[in-house]
This record gives sequence, C-alpha cells and structure tokens, in this order.
Amino acid sequence: MPGETIRLTLGQAIVKFMINQYVEVDGVKEQFFAGMWGIFGHGNIGGVAQALQQYSDDLPYYLGRNEQSMVHSAVGYAKLKNRRRCMAVLSSIGPGATNMVTGAATATINRVPVLLLAGDTFAERVQAPVLQQLETEHSQEVTANDTFRPVVRYFDRLTRPEQAITALPEVMRILTSPADTGAAFLGIPQDVGTYAYDYPVELFHKRIWRIPRNRPDVGLLEKAASWIKDSKRPLILAGGGVRYSGAEGVLRDFAAETGIPVAETHAGKGSLLYDDPLSLGAAGVAGTKGANEVATDADLVICIGTRLTDFSTGSKSIFANPSVRFVNINTFEMDAYKHAAVPLVGDAKATLEELLPLLRGFDTGSDYRKEIADHNTWWDKEVSRLYAMEMEPIAQSAVIGEVEASTDDKDIVVTSAGSLPGDLQKVWRCRDTLSYQVEYGYSVMGYEIPGAIGAKMAAPDREVYCMVGDGTFLMNPADLSVATQERLKVIFILIDNQGFSSVGRVSEQVGSEGFGCHYRYRTQSGQYDGQPITMDLYKIAEGVGMDTRVAETRDELRAALADARQSATSTLIYVRTDWHERIPGYSSSWWDMATAQVAETPGTDEAREEYLANKPRQRYLMLPAESDE
Repeated sequence: MPGETIRLTLGQAIVKFMINQYVEVDGVKEQFFAGMWGIFGHGNIGGVAQALQQYSDDLPYYLGRNEQSMVHSAVGYAKLKNRRRCMAVLSSIGPGATNMVTGAATATINRVPVLLLAGDTFAERVQAPVLQQLETEHSQEVTANDTFRPVVRYFDRLTRPEQAITALPEVMRILTSPADTGAAFLGIPQDVGTYAYDYPVELFHKRIWRIPRNRPDVGLLEKAASWIKDSKRPLILAGGGVRYSGAEGVLRDFAAETGIPVAETHAGKGSLLYDDPLSLGAAGVAGTKGANEVATDADLVICIGTRLTDFSTGSKSIFANPSVRFVNINTFEMDAYKHAAVPLVGDAKATLEELLPLLRGFDTGSDYRKEIADHNTWWDKEVSRLYAMEMEPIAQSAVIGEVEASTDDKDIVVTSAGSLPGDLQKVWRCRDTLSYQVEYGYSVMGYEIPGAIGAKMAAPDREVYCMVGDGTFLMNPADLSVATQERLKVIFILIDNQGFSSVGRVSEQVGSEGFGCHYRYRTQSGQYDGQPITMDLYKIAEGVGMDTRVAETRDELRAALADARQSATSTLIYVRTDWHERIPGYSSSWWDMATAQVAETPGTDEAREEYLANKPRQRYLMLPAESDE
C-alpha cells in the first residue's frame, strides 16, 4: 500500500533492491544481478557484508582473493552474457577500494556493466583519521574513493541511508543503458552502511528494465543508404556492438545480400564465422592480409558498434583511400560521429534491419565477391600452415593451433594482454559467435584468469580455455585458488617465454632492443644481462590443488589437452616457448609508437627515421569527399 515502509539498514536496502531488479530484451526476462563478489573488512563488515549473509539465499556471495580480480571476473561474466546480466563487487575501504580502480577502468572502457560497492571513511568524522583513511588538508570531503571518478560511468557517495532511494534507480539506469553502461560506483561510509531507515516498500518491488533497441534518424538512414549505393569497394568493420545487440544473424544476411565484406575488431571477432566467404577476419595492427588490403582501398566503411581505436584502424593508417567515407552505427553518440561519418545513432540489429530494405538491388558484384572469397581461402590455408609449424621449443602458433583443435564449436577462449591477443585475433577460427572472449579495450595484464572464471560462471555448459603468458600470470596467480574453491572447470594454458615478449617487440620497434623485457638475473655490472631465470610456474597451480601438466612437445601438449578436456576439474598446462618467436605481421598496417627524437642507444636513430617515414600515412581527420551530401 502507498505509504507502507520497511525498516532496513542501508546495506540491507542495497542488497534487497538488487535482488528485485530484472531486465527484458525482445520479450526475454532475466534477473539482472547474478551475485556479488566480495572481500570483507572493517569498512563493510557491518553494512553490506551483514546484508549478504542475511539475504544469502537470494543473492549468491563469492569470496575473492584480490579486489581487481573480482571486478575482472564480473567483467568476464557480463561480457559472455552480452551485458544482459551482471555482477556486483564489494570491497572495504582504502587499499581494498583502490584495488578495484583498474577493474573499473576495464569495465568502462569495454562498455560492460559492473556495480562497485566500496567502504568509505566515517561520515560523522569524529573518529578521523581512521585506519586506511586518506587525508587532505584542502578538503575533508575527499577520500581515496574519489580516484574512481574518471573511470566509472556513475559515481555516488551515500552519506545518508535515504539517499539510496534516488541513487539505486540511477545505478540501474546506467548499468542497463546500451550507450552509457560501464562501471557504476557507490561509496558507502562504514557508519552509514549500518544506519537504518524506514524505506518505502515500493523501492523493493520487482522492477523490469527494458533494454531498448533505439532507431536512427530516418533522414540520416537515407543518406547512409545513398552513400553505400554510390560505393564500389565498401567494407564493414564489426565491433562489440554487433554481439551485444545480438545482431550477428542480421549482419550475416546484410553482408550476403549486398556483397559487402566484414572485417572485425577484437570485441567484434566472431560476428561473422571464419569460413563465411565474406569474412576477412581481423582488421588493423593484428589484422589479416586480406582485411587490411581491402581496407586500404575501401571507398566506404560501415563501422558497427566499434570505438575505432588505434589497434583497429592502424592508428588511422589503414583507410588510405583519399575518398573514403564512413557510416557509423553505434548506440553511443560520440562513437557514431567519429571520422566525420554519417552518424546512425541506434541499436546495431535494429539499424541494419531498417537499412537493408533501402539497399534493395545493390550488390558489390561478382568480381569483388570473388576477391573477398579468395582472401578468405588464402588466410585459412595460412593459418593451417602456422598451426603446423615445427620448431623447438614449440611455436606459439602451434600452441594456439593445438588448443583450437581440441575445442568444440561452442568452447570459449579467454585472454587479454601480451602477444596472445594479437596472435589469437589473427588466427583463431571462430565457429561460434561467443567463442572468442578476449579483453582488449584496456589490454589489462591480470585479467586472464579471473576473466576466464567469470566466463565459466556465465556458461557452465561450455569448456573455457584460458591462455595466459608468464608475464601477466605472475601479476596475479592467486585466482587459480578461486577456480578451485568454486569447483569450476577451466583449462589454463600457461605459455612461458621468460619475459615480456610483446612489449619487447615494441621495444625493438623503437630501437631499444628489448631492454628490460627479459627475465634475467642482475649481474655485477648492474644490468639484467645474466642467465635467464627459470621458474617452474606450474607449481603454483599444484599448490592450490589444481591438476598440472608440463608439455615440451606438440604430442605432449595434444595429450595434455585431451586429458584436461576429460577431467572434471581445472587443469593447468605449462608450455615453454621462445621469447623471440612470434607470428609475423601480414599487412602494411602501422601502429603509432612514439620514438625518441634524440638518443645515444644503438638503433634508435634508424627507428626514428622509420617512424617519421610512416607518420604521413596517419590521417588526422577522415573528412568525406563531399562535405554536404
């Protein structure tokens, strides 16, 4: 009844509210929050932590080991759920809270919903300074939690329990928005989290948030169709927005009817399956030969659900046609307007459905279709060649090939930083639209293991393969124990090349010869040029109760993968590779890597000359050939 209230603490009100939030997409309803990760401390133990215990039958609690990792697990979960379900993450005050900042940036940059709840210092202040409190002489309002402001889509600090009445719906608005989603943050002072208030019962009624399929402006839709019809060599660049919209089927039909080929970003990989004759694979710095060659001559690019980052555009170098024009389909207005495009601000699926009827009769032609199909066929053969490479130690391409060969169509591969994302983007053959779960918006080291855990929680019926390099593994191996704790079956492939090979390649590009990128002992000269450091990293997995296998040859790797697949528990497979061995680049795509203007180190001057030679390829403004039509 109107006016009826229920007395709850702020912590209890937050959890009770979360339990009753649902989303609906195309008539399908789901509970939005799948659970809450948390590490308890004095900043949250009497507030939200108490509420989690009280409502544990209705909202699962998951015990983490590292606050950053908990956010990454939540990101991995929401990504695989296409942002239609999410998880919350709870920390105490001080270091527990600031540990989540990297995870918050990962979520926001990738446009993935995560709710962050962090303890904060006492609102009443009489105890100040308290343990873990950041003090500033200029304001008593500032706390360590203010570091979240640049990396979240919503920031609030609840200094009174009744503020939840207006804050919580705003949090849901952000988390369920196709355009504004990302990390939402609530700072909860440790005293206020325990305060009680008579909340209106309506706040805790079941609420269904309908995720809309917004449509673009009709006039701009017609203009986009006109530009497409005028094009001779159009190209589609598919980003994560295709998957989050569920537009893969519509994109396939759109490409098939028009003959427009599809290249993909990291987030969009799998939008078109690898063997589709109109699939060119990855574009940009880690692109395929065909995708970047077609991009170079394209006179029109239809960008769908992509932020057009430097990795996808080759630092704005791959679209070299001086007359190239852009049509951008995006729910986020800022992205829709990039490159002076015709901005179609709307849902990818709905926009493609409305655009296709305006293109009836348009076709790129049999010659262009054959050219694209030939690129697709050539690349598939080249991937097979790379997978079959024989060398000692085993090549990374061969490792990827054996992992792929061991998978079923719906199995999932997860990675994030180092050389693996670029290699996987080039060669991994997606046979299912959700099989490629690589975080590369933030390219954050330490995401791989918790991200794979989140993916497995989202898809327990699929096998999840986490591919991780030694550099990022050493940053955060503790989450292996979480997989054991939660009885999750994940197959971890740990590739050890004794250092940071990926950034080592960049170091070589700028003339620094891989300095500081090898794991070696420091010598008497003060340099890291001693013997390589050999570490049996697989023993970390043994220490947390996980099955482990060491594979030195292709046959041993193949056998280990087969055994891991049959196992009911997680397995870590350890493989050593060579620091210098890498999958080569296949195109003229360039990555703007600033190089020292003056230096005494050998090789830097030559690298600077090469950098300056490439710099003119970069187009600062992608203006259309016609400014008004």
